[in-house]
Amino acid sequence: MTRSTGLLPRGTVAGLAAAVLVAAFAGAEAAGNPYIETPALAEEVAAGRLPPVVQRLPARPLVVPLAGNGLAPGKHGGDLRLLMGRSKDVRLMVVYGYARLVGYDRGYRLVPDLLEGVDVEEGRIFTLRLRPGHRWSDGHPFTSEDFRYYWEDVATNRTLAPFGPPRAYLVEGEPPRFEVLDEHSVRYTWPRPNPFFLPALAGARPEPLYAPAHYLEAFHARYTGEDALRKLAREEGKRNWAAVHTSRFRPYKNTNPDLPTLQPWVNTTAPPSQRYVFARNPWFHRVDTNGRQLPYIDRVVMNISDGKLVPAKTGAGESDLQARHLSFNDYTFLKQSEKRNAKQVRLWETTRGAHVALYPNLNAEDSGWRALLRDVRFRRALSLAIDRHEINQVIYFGLATEGNDTVHAKCPLYDEGYRTRWARFDLDAANALLDEIGLVERNDDGTRLMPDGRPLEIIVETAGEDTEQTDVLELVGWTWKEAGIKLFSKPLQREVFRNRIFSGQTVVSVWSGIENGLPVPDMSPRGLAPTSQDQYQWPRWGQHYESAGASGEAPALAPARELVALNRGWLSAPDTAARRAIWKRMLEIRADNVFSIGIVSGVPQPVVVDARLRNVPEQGIYNWDPGAHFGIYRPDTFWFED
Repeated sequence: MTRSTGLLPRGTVAGLAAAVLVAAFAGAEAAGNPYIETPALAEEVAAGRLPPVVQRLPARPLVVPLAGNGLAPGKHGGDLRLLMGRSKDVRLMVVYGYARLVGYDRGYRLVPDLLEGVDVEEGRIFTLRLRPGHRWSDGHPFTSEDFRYYWEDVATNRTLAPFGPPRAYLVEGEPPRFEVLDEHSVRYTWPRPNPFFLPALAGARPEPLYAPAHYLEAFHARYTGEDALRKLAREEGKRNWAAVHTSRFRPYKNTNPDLPTLQPWVNTTAPPSQRYVFARNPWFHRVDTNGRQLPYIDRVVMNISDGKLVPAKTGAGESDLQARHLSFNDYTFLKQSEKRNAKQVRLWETTRGAHVALYPNLNAEDSGWRALLRDVRFRRALSLAIDRHEINQVIYFGLATEGNDTVHAKCPLYDEGYRTRWARFDLDAANALLDEIGLVERNDDGTRLMPDGRPLEIIVETAGEDTEQTDVLELVGWTWKEAGIKLFSKPLQREVFRNRIFSGQTVVSVWSGIENGLPVPDMSPRGLAPTSQDQYQWPRWGQHYESAGASGEAPALAPARELVALNRGWLSAPDTAARRAIWKRMLEIRADNVFSIGIVSGVPQPVVVDARLRNVPEQGIYNWDPGAHFGIYRPDTFWFED
């Protein structure tokens, strides 16, 4: 068993689950009533439209202990209201619901969830064991057939997946050997270890590995025939049968109310809409220790509004659980509205490498800018010319941590030098570096001139979703001006923002830093190297890695090439000590080369909670992956007190 997964040895998970189940329900079973029926479903059960809860649960459901640490078993009922800024945010119910084959617990250990158990051999052979009796939200059995369908009919079907299976399912470009062992067991075998497999299943945006075959076969040419689907495609204005199938199977987008799910709540509203209602899944696989099937809350109601209005609407009491579209500068206003609306405003910790970071685009199309941005002296000068202390005091009341985009101070890989390297405020040093590069000529207003005579005016592009980033940039601009650099901020719609970066039109962008600031050596360091187009400092280099050289371009800088080599070396490292050494070297390279310019980190995240809502942590960590924002705290266990 691979220790880094956090999973227990072969057979142990199922054995412990069974033992907990027996202990939890021993007294109730003696009374002949092991489970408590959900009141909202009682009428359906009485009318025979739904079976009783004991028949809706798997033979061995996942028992969620709720005692201590501020948690308590709850009761059923109520609607939970959320506010979102875009209709496409319905996908966040997949994030918050956080039903995964394996998922992170509150200690960030990987544990089985939808699965009853996982056996891992040599880090390359993964046997997944399902819960007998587990069913989709429409009551159809969830079995190995759903894994077979996804693998054979979707992931390796060249019409539906022209580029093959997701990257997390490839090791050096090779997919696994897939086997159905029986109705409730499947196996994936790679020739070499695959450390990305289980984390991909546990992600905030999980990679799909199964699909409801009983529903999707009606939209697949192999089962229904191309002629029938061609007719359906014409009726729906779609290009071919593959587009019809894809429109039905978008489990993360969460836009098809007919698609069966394993999440705690099921979308009942077709887009477009300004109000989405998610009803409880009657077949959900988790129960509490009192025998109540989760989730406790009957419905989640998601109201769509302009993201800029969400803080005001939250302060007016229109949300019962809100963090999305709230930032630290909303805290004072939200705190003032607490008593008026019976809400509580909590500050959760954040662990990103940087709350705000600048990304010099090393793949900029403009050759003049590209040459400057690839000069490490220029990037160091930009960093040295930022007064992080002033930004922290003015915008974050001194509560943030000043420094580079790097791992959190609580991380076992942390080194103070990673945070402080080239991150002090030193205008003399910044000006000396700019002079050394040769940027000594200035125009009449003191702005330095680029080698081609253009003024050194940097447009920093933002996704335009709040004013916090532009407030930070305004303060950066004041001190950059002292170094002879003019800064202009340019807010854009998010898709435009991303596409401009990818195409090289953007010179510098602003975003948050390293997503997971609390890694351990056995977690992949690929986020530190050019491995993805979504890395805004080197999108084309990342695309080159992501596509195995089919697109993008190979890294042109030696330190970036070393990061790629180190990342590959981590895959074959023999032990944790070797992986730790690789992590440390990569963090050192990142800090010294200033590939992203961190400004502050550790900015608290306001979380507004209805005063009646229970089991929401007083102190939590608000993180995308790992964590899925609220996901690891299991919102299916949140409940309303009278």
